[in-house]
Formats: sequence, C-alpha cells, structure tokens
Amino acid sequence: MITLKNVHSYYGTSHILQGIDLSVEQGEIVTLLGRNGAGKTTTLRTIMGLLTPRQGSIAYRGEVISGLKPYQIARKGISYVPEERAIFSHLTVVENLEIARVAKGKDHQGTWTVKRVFEKFHRLAERRHHSGANLSGGEQQMLSIARALMNEPHLLLLDEPSEGLAPLIVQELQEITREILQEGITVLLVEQNLAMCTALAWRHYIIDQGRMVYHGSNEEFMANEEIKDRYLTLSAVEQAAEEE
Repeated sequence: MITLKNVHSYYGTSHILQGIDLSVEQGEIVTLLGRNGAGKTTTLRTIMGLLTPRQGSIAYRGEVISGLKPYQIARKGISYVPEERAIFSHLTVVENLEIARVAKGKDHQGTWTVKRVFEKFHRLAERRHHSGANLSGGEQQMLSIARALMNEPHLLLLDEPSEGLAPLIVQELQEITREILQEGITVLLVEQNLAMCTALAWRHYIIDQGRMVYHGSNEEFMANEEIKDRYLTLSAVEQAAEEE
C-alpha cells in the first residue's frame, strides 16, 4: 500500500532520516519502533507531507506522493493522529467530528458518520457535548483517532497513542485498533508500549539515529532479545532523563 525508498528528511540543516526504506501492505498493522529522537515521528510527518524529503520517494497505492501538500495526501486516504492529539479544545466532541466531515465536502456521504463513531467509541458518545478541554487524556486520544476516521482513511498513521494513559485505557485503545483493522484500514503504528505492539502488529521495523536497523515478523521480533536490548532498552542516562 505504501512504500518508502531511500527517504532522507531534514529539519533545517539537521539530517534526521538517512535513507529510510519501509513498506506496509494492504490490511496490515506494522509498527515503527525506536528510542526517543530516533526518527519515528519524523517518518510519519514525512509520509503525511508535513516534511518534504530531499531525497528518495514515497509511493502510496502505486502513486508517488512525496512532494504533495498534506491536504492532498489526506484526500488520497491517509489520516495522521499526531502524538500531541491536536484536537480543538474549545469545541465539543461532536463539533470536532463534524469539522473533519465538512473537510471532506458538505455533500460527502461516507462510511464513517458521527453516529457510527459513537457506536465504536462509547466514551465519546457519553461526552458528546463536552469540550475537548474537559476530556481526559484517554478520551482526547479516542477523539483524535475518531476524527481521523471521519476522513475515510485507507491508511491510518498512529503516533504514540498509549503515551501517558492508564493501563485500562491502553487496553481499550488496543481493542479499538483491532476493530479499525477489521474495517479494512491499514495501520502504521509508532508506539513505545511493546506489549501493545506485539499484541497487535504483524511486522516490526526499528529505526535508530535516522536509519532502519531491523525488520522482522512479530514472531521473530518477540524471540530476539538482543535486538530489543540494543535498540529499545533505555540506557541509564535516558532512564534518568525520563524520570526528571
């Protein structure tokens, strides 16, 4: 469905992605793993057109999309749920969803409606008239995902959906992600929660310092303690930084 070949992306003069190769097939859920600062979010932002690669190509359903504007990429069926969620805090749940629907065109009749979202996301249905600012972190994350679904995506990019959430909410998000996959939506997931990743994903990539250093099936990844220790376990310095 989507293929990145030798992709190089920069923030100013900082060379972040250094020749990334990655592919996700229709109907898969694939994770992109790595330590903080490895280039995971930059990869998603580059796919979404928020960064334009200076070298390499990104093809979606056989069409090169690198160089297109984010709204053009979204219209082709790619939705991005950023780590910061980016909901409209002063709008209600319903208004957040309606804005996404209107963005598709007022005459658009899609599969995902507000009613259908509320059937999938019961917490949002209960808080439909609450403003985004009055939702819990888990509810905000659900709203961000639900709003992305209103774009009728074929490919969903999820960036750290479980970050900062209680275990019970993480479990609920995991089940929602499974249901999204059952709807025929392909998922590229950036996530630090390895239990969630191995419960959901078919394949895993690991990125380190802007380079892809590992790719394997879920079974291969789960059996490879060396690769997890080398690229995913926090060092003592990193652990101290996380605790501050």
